[in-house]
Amino acid sequence: HVQLVESGGGSVQIGGSLRLSCTGFGNIGRVDCMGWFRQVPGKERESVAVIRSDESTSHRSSLVARFTISKDNPRNTLYLQIGTAKPEDTAMYYCAASQGRVTLRDCNLGSSVPFSKWGRGTQVTVS
Repeated sequence: HVQLVESGGGSVQIGGSLRLSCTGFGNIGRVDCMGWFRQVPGKERESVAVIRSDESTSHRSSLVARFTISKDNPRNTLYLQIGTAKPEDTAMYYCAASQGRVTLRDCNLGSSVPFSKWGRGTQVTVS
């Protein structure tokens, strides 16, 4: 049994900061690509950021200045640091991990990344 569990969500003031965590439990196996996503009711889920095995990252252009993805491999934990929070950041945030081999180039913000493990999400509300 393998699962990803997000935590750290909640309410935050406009302009405030928040750090989300995603911890993997069980034998996850090889993970070449991990990412954060967010979704609001009635809208399509969107990529926030991804991080690769070489520690390189990609962030959605509109969020680069305020969001930072990182990971702690020994702890099997992925993080998303949110700074200068805005009301439009309000969403359910999900973490995901890839399956099989994913090249560095293929670990990106596109929709074709083979993410096979997903957390159940953590709600972030900015007001």
